[in-house]
Amino acid sequence: MTLSLGAVCVSVVDSPGPIVHRRNAMLITTGLIFILSFLVGLTNRNLYFIGFLLPLGSFLFSMLSLYGARAASIGTAALLVIVFSVDDVRPWQEVSLHAVLVLAGSAWYTLLSYFIYSLRPYRIVQQTLSESISEVATFLRAKARFYHHNIDLDKNYASLLQLQVQVHEKQESVRELLFKTREIIRESTPEGRFLLVVFVDMVDLFEQIMSTYYNYKRLHEQFDSSGILAHYEVVVNKIADELDNVAFALKTGGTPLLPNHLMQEVTKLKEHIAQLEADNTDGAYNTLSIIALKNIEVNIENILLRVKTITSYFNEKEKKNLKSRNIETDKFVTRQKIDVKLVLDNLTFKSSTFRHALRVAIVMLVGFVVSKVLPFSHSYWILLTILVISKPGFSLTKQRNYERIIGTIVGAGIGLASLAFVNDRNILFVILLVCMVLSYSFQRKNYVVSVVFMTPYVLVLFYFLGMGTISVASERIIDTILGSGLAFLGSYLLFPNWEHEKLKDAMVATLKANVNYFEQVTILYFEKTQSLTSYKVARKEVYVTTANMASLFQRMFSEPKSKQMYMKEMHQFTALNHLLASYVATLSLYNKEHSFSLKNAGDLKPLINNTIYLINLSTENLTSPTAEISNVPLIKIKVDPTREQDDLAVVSELIELIQKVAYDIYKLTEKINYKTLS
Repeated sequence: MTLSLGAVCVSVVDSPGPIVHRRNAMLITTGLIFILSFLVGLTNRNLYFIGFLLPLGSFLFSMLSLYGARAASIGTAALLVIVFSVDDVRPWQEVSLHAVLVLAGSAWYTLLSYFIYSLRPYRIVQQTLSESISEVATFLRAKARFYHHNIDLDKNYASLLQLQVQVHEKQESVRELLFKTREIIRESTPEGRFLLVVFVDMVDLFEQIMSTYYNYKRLHEQFDSSGILAHYEVVVNKIADELDNVAFALKTGGTPLLPNHLMQEVTKLKEHIAQLEADNTDGAYNTLSIIALKNIEVNIENILLRVKTITSYFNEKEKKNLKSRNIETDKFVTRQKIDVKLVLDNLTFKSSTFRHALRVAIVMLVGFVVSKVLPFSHSYWILLTILVISKPGFSLTKQRNYERIIGTIVGAGIGLASLAFVNDRNILFVILLVCMVLSYSFQRKNYVVSVVFMTPYVLVLFYFLGMGTISVASERIIDTILGSGLAFLGSYLLFPNWEHEKLKDAMVATLKANVNYFEQVTILYFEKTQSLTSYKVARKEVYVTTANMASLFQRMFSEPKSKQMYMKEMHQFTALNHLLASYVATLSLYNKEHSFSLKNAGDLKPLINNTIYLINLSTENLTSPTAEISNVPLIKIKVDPTREQDDLAVVSELIELIQKVAYDIYKLTEKINYKTLS
């Protein structure tokens, strides 16, 4: 049991990531939990000392989240071993053996993890990349639903934003693994080059999908009766299915084959549009709407060609001949330096991390006092519940609270039913193993499912140890409810972190990322030798900030009504921001697909500068609210119809659309500005 305790604690830090980071984190955790188990084992008879050590440790280890998720997990592992050791009072002669066994268990897990990695070093990258491709496929299906008859456009759009968050999270995970793993960065093996090329092309594909944004309401009004929108939906869904096939092949080591009928479907789509145009003698269909249909078809065709290119990489011969990509990886990943000054700078109530650490310390101390007052034999369950539920934000704590309570009650029912109806100890042992494996399997995927399986696993385990099942089950439920209640009250009453406090910072970050993205895309038109690195970094920042914004907006819904500020404006802002990013992506793709530079660049400069000026004014409205209202005009480029300026006409039209969205954002931030001052 003690060996298992060491293994469980060190497993907390073994989350997917570069093997160097995982190894270092596991080694640090191994040493830390050995020292802490020894220290707590020697002092846990003295309740006053533990009453001092527990909140102090809770505060210090919670502050580690300043250094990133893995550092935060080291803090969680350290607190776990403290919590498990608080009630484990034993003779001081046995304390050393107990600490050594904890050390041995953690060392065993570390070696096992490293050994498994060495057998298949690319496996975790393949799985993570596969998951990111599946998320892109799901996002594409959400796009396809816009063409569905009687679709609720607003509801589907909200769903699309959440899916965009998930795509971003998966792509960030892949980026961390790919760009921080030396073997892949050097592209020293065909497999490393293959994974890198597939990921880079998938990011470009996602940009292509992002660029498809149209007035779907008008399209439905015009073309629902013709059936062409349903045709679009079918084709896009089939492409999404092929992306799922690519993801599955990546995970299983297979080779996906793009069916020929897909290209035929796109050809039929072209014929359908041509037929509609030919039959439009009475002018039933708006000319602009017909053009929109053609643009959508071209985009679908380009998406399919990208999928076809990615599929071709799986061919063994093609894989060996893949050329290296010149990628400045350091610019795409962030590296957190371990600097004590960062902690010192955050020792202020302005820091959300400081407030969270202080809250955890106080709630853990209250939980410890309550656990000593109540006559329970496993009172550390209260502390354990507080530890796993307490999150920096109220909404996350609330969500984890529900999941923990529901999972514990359902799991207790399953566990008691298993013990009541199964008398064979061998079968019970199998149930224990199955529940244990499923509990740890879902720990990072679906917390409520993990808890559902963890509770019967614990109950059956205590049955084998000769402890009463009904009493253990009831105690676990009561302790869980007490711990959940304390954590919930703490998140609401003790220095709470409300999402609206971060709102303007998130909006400003999104606007700055978008204006940089727009600037980098316009440079592509004017400089033939422009490096794509700055453009790709800017694109990545847009995805990151947009996902953060959408995630923050979603979390606000879980907070009390009195804390849900600017909800209507937030909805408008996220919609306009998505529209802005989509139009800029379209502008970028037009340059890539036509490969030209503008000769009359000066004609567009006033339009580009005014767009940038509008976005910068929006940022100023959010950062420095004033009562002044600026009247900023929109600029329109006059294109001479007698000159061959097709490219200039298209580009200027796209930039005018971007300028219009930038103006709408500017007016929205003025409205928020006015609300703030009033």
